[in-house]
Amino acid sequence: MLPKVSLVKVVVFLRCRGCPPSALMFCFTSLSLQTANGKVLEQTYLKWVQYKQDCVEIIKHEPLPQEGLFCNRTFDSYACWPDTPAGSMVNLSCPFYLPWFDKVSQGFVRRRCGSNGLWETDESGHVWRDISECEEETEVVSQELWLKRLMVGFRTLYTVGYSLSLSTLIMALIIILSFRKLHCTRNYIHANLFLSFILRAVAVIVKDAMLDRHLGREIAKHSDVAEMLSHQAAIGCRIAQVMMQYCVLANHYWFFGEAIYLYSVLISCVFTDNNKYLPYLCLGWGTPLVFVVPWVVMKVLKENKECWAVNENMNYWWIIRLPVLAASLINFLIFMKILGVIFSKLRGNIHSRYPDYKLRLAKATLTLIPLFGIHEVIFIFATDEQTTGVLRYIKVFFTLFISSFQGLLVAVLYCYANKEVGEFCFGFHLKKTAIFVQ
Repeated sequence: MLPKVSLVKVVVFLRCRGCPPSALMFCFTSLSLQTANGKVLEQTYLKWVQYKQDCVEIIKHEPLPQEGLFCNRTFDSYACWPDTPAGSMVNLSCPFYLPWFDKVSQGFVRRRCGSNGLWETDESGHVWRDISECEEETEVVSQELWLKRLMVGFRTLYTVGYSLSLSTLIMALIIILSFRKLHCTRNYIHANLFLSFILRAVAVIVKDAMLDRHLGREIAKHSDVAEMLSHQAAIGCRIAQVMMQYCVLANHYWFFGEAIYLYSVLISCVFTDNNKYLPYLCLGWGTPLVFVVPWVVMKVLKENKECWAVNENMNYWWIIRLPVLAASLINFLIFMKILGVIFSKLRGNIHSRYPDYKLRLAKATLTLIPLFGIHEVIFIFATDEQTTGVLRYIKVFFTLFISSFQGLLVAVLYCYANKEVGEFCFGFHLKKTAIFVQ
């Protein structure tokens, strides 16, 4: 899961000065940045609708001035302007719908009525107004724009990672399934792990596309905004969000299956028979449903907003997070146990076949880490609620980098660098780069 962006989208369209009424909603077409902050957008729009309705009522029922030349009352999609005597300036309090209203509540937005009874215009021909006192502080806006660029950079990073992983994993899956001599429980588990990575990459890419389509659509009239914020319009990206969560869980539990199989081969004798492939299928593809279905139910009942990308109540997010952390912790324990076995075997052969046992132990460790997803344990106590500032961005960067490129690394280690694949596919032996993984 990527981190919560604050008010970037709202800042962009509220800073569009001089947008003519035909543009509507303060250049709402600028809202193409994909963020998880649909809640802020929705609340701002609903407050704006209320502000507009109040203004329309005032325009309809407020009595006209009895005498003199004046500029007509109007609503310019930003503020509600009253009838103003010619040659004077009108000051209005900053609109209450602004997301940062608490900071500018004492400020004013201004217009000037010309001596001819028409609102004065600027050099571009649009009606002049001064909203400088109602804007966010320059430092805050700069920080928002910097955050926008950071999020775009993060998205580019993981899109490249998932794309590379997807192409290499598809080829690896074809290789393993194409050669009958490679068909065994171990390689079947590898194949399902590859498939879970493929589905995860596809789900992430589709989810991003659906969010772009949902939040980046062009706004031509007021009804388009309401439609964008409706439940019907969000169905597609909600389905994509659910599929992504399922694929992420399936990916972690196929890691878990890999760990169990390796543990079975080296230490115990559980599930090593080729006839006991079904439990791995149930673990890898069935277990995620146990957690995704309750999460979907809670979202529908309690947080049925936008694309379900925002976790207002983090307790519901634990339905997804807890099984991931549990699988990662168990994998870590298995990893330590297997590492102990490897170390003892290498130490027992220190004077014979493996004089460089420390180096080989390091290689084995580096090979097992991507297999078990041990990187999850690094940030296991740095939860989303606890991480802020630079630490949060560091966590997001490493999580996105490792998660997106991990499929590429796994495909290389367990297919392209696999000794058996080299024998059957390429006709030569590849140097074994890890112990007990082949």
